[in-house]
Amino acid sequence: MRLVLHSAENRLFARKFQTALHLLFPPRCVGCGEMVESDFGLCAECWADTNFLGEDVCDTCATPVTRLHGEGSVVCDACLKDRPPWRKARAALLYAGTGRRLVLALKHGDRTEVVRPASKWLARAAAPLLRAETVIAPVPLHRLRLLRRRYNQAALLAEALAGEVSASYCPDLLIRRRGLGSLEGLNAEARHKKLAGAIVANPKHHGVLKGAYVLLVDDVLTSGATLKAATDACFQANATDVCVLTLARVAKGS
Repeated sequence: MRLVLHSAENRLFARKFQTALHLLFPPRCVGCGEMVESDFGLCAECWADTNFLGEDVCDTCATPVTRLHGEGSVVCDACLKDRPPWRKARAALLYAGTGRRLVLALKHGDRTEVVRPASKWLARAAAPLLRAETVIAPVPLHRLRLLRRRYNQAALLAEALAGEVSASYCPDLLIRRRGLGSLEGLNAEARHKKLAGAIVANPKHHGVLKGAYVLLVDDVLTSGATLKAATDACFQANATDVCVLTLARVAKGS
C-alpha cells in the first residue's frame, strides 16, 4: 500500500512539475515556433501546410500516385522501367511546405527536437514494411561529416522509430568508407556513380545481416541513389529483404 501511495505521489509531483515548466517555457510548434497546446506539436497553420503521405504512393519509391478504391500494390511508371533494388518504400511527408522546413531544420539547423514527433509519423508510415524480425538501421554518414555535424539525422530518426515500434536497432549496420562531398545538384546518374562502393556492410555485423529483414531509414528520398547504395550493401552481405523509409519524399519532377 505504501508503494502505491508513493507512486501516486510521484505522478502528482511530475504533473505539477510539467505544469510549472509549461508556465516558464510554453510548448511551441516545431515548425514555426508559435505557441501550441502540447509539446512537440504543430500549430494549425503548419499542420495545414504539411502533406502527410498515406497509402496513395508507389509501393516501390513512395512517390504520390492515384490509387483506385480497393486497388492493391501500385508501382509508378518510373519504377516499372527501372525498379530500385529494395522491395518497398514509404515516406511520412512530402518534401514541401512544412515537411521541407522540418527536414532542413533537423539536417542543418541542429533542431533535433523534430525527431520526437517525426518518430510517430514514421511509425505510421512504416506499418506495411515491418515484420517481427525487422532490423532497423540508418543510412550512414562518413566519420568526417559526422564530426562536423555532430550527429547523423538518419540515426536519430531510426533509433526513435525503433523505440516507437519496439523493433531491433543497429546504428552501425552499414558504414560509409569514404567521403563524397555534397550530392546536391547532381542528377540521378551522377549520384549513383559517385556513391558506387562508398557504403558497405560493417564487417562486425555480417552475422546480423545474413538472412536479415532490414528497414533502412533516411531523412529524405530524392533520386534514391544513397538508399540504392545502402540496399546493395545489405544484399551483398546476404540480407534476405530490404525496405526503405524516409521522413520525406521529394515529388518526382519537382
